[in-house]
Amino acid sequence: MPEVLVAGAWGLLAGGALVVGALVGFLVRVPRKVLAGVMAFGSGVLLSAVSFELIAEAHEQGGLWPTALGAGVGAAVYTGANVLLARRGARHRKRSGDQQPSESDQSGSGTAIALGALLDGIPESMVIGTSLLGGGAVSVVTVVAVFISNVPEGLSSAAGMHNAGRSRTYVFGLWTGIAVVSALAAMFGYAVLGGAPPELLAGITALAGGAILAMITDTMIPEAFEYAHLLIGLITVAGFLAAFALSHA
Repeated sequence: MPEVLVAGAWGLLAGGALVVGALVGFLVRVPRKVLAGVMAFGSGVLLSAVSFELIAEAHEQGGLWPTALGAGVGAAVYTGANVLLARRGARHRKRSGDQQPSESDQSGSGTAIALGALLDGIPESMVIGTSLLGGGAVSVVTVVAVFISNVPEGLSSAAGMHNAGRSRTYVFGLWTGIAVVSALAAMFGYAVLGGAPPELLAGITALAGGAILAMITDTMIPEAFEYAHLLIGLITVAGFLAAFALSHA
């Protein structure tokens, strides 16, 4: 199978976790403390992946300045886009309670939520694609980290969408579409960045890391903290160490 299709398959696998989470979140009433704990664990896993698989790799490829510049730009771009989407009703797109507005509460919020989901997922998938460059194997830690974090993201967000009165067609259409876009983003990362110089590739890898780190602190940690604040630190560290151990296995 061509490597670009392999990249797409890995991206689809990671993005498909959103559909799995949405299915559970829409059909099963998961206790919020359980959901918050899973979200905290997923945050720890992603934090580990950002630290050891993205930022560390970017530094090894291109040095300090491309890494720092890329991470800063990634965080700034994510934050700027997130601010715009928040004003349209997507601020709480990953919250499981009644924070999400319905379409009658705020017109256009559904579109904003969909765009916000794209904003969250594309950097992760591009990194999966770039990890295959140079004939190497896919970064298992990155795929596992994205998969584990996507399940509670999809679960929490779908529960919030359900509470806001959005239909099954909207919820599953959205997350299925995001899974497909994840595959395309992974293919893009592999196909377009294959000939990039090490410094540029390092900057792009760090850019994705900065965007993911901003996403974790803006959308995942708040949900975890609100309902499991007494244990969030312990659970997050457990996720961090699990991913760290996997990266060194």
